[in-house]
Amino acid sequence: MASAIKNSRSSASSTEARKRGHRFVICVRNGENPASLELRKLYEVIPDEKASKHHLVRVVDESGEDYLYPEDYFVAVKLPQAVGRAVLSAAQ
Repeated sequence: MASAIKNSRSSASSTEARKRGHRFVICVRNGENPASLELRKLYEVIPDEKASKHHLVRVVDESGEDYLYPEDYFVAVKLPQAVGRAVLSAAQ
């Protein structure tokens, strides 16, 4: 079984994501994907309800594309608003 699942680009625009709020996770496992996911790195979750039902998380990995990974590869973190804004503005 491949650990990373390539899927079509997320349909959520950045505007929609901002309205929903942002969710961040830290990578704690990278399975067979050490080049795609960096341990201890912060990733922004791209909302994907269908993936969530299958215990998968969609993130933009080191390839620059969004992929699905097992949710147990990550630990959710709640950032203070100022930190979240700074992370998002640095990514742009």
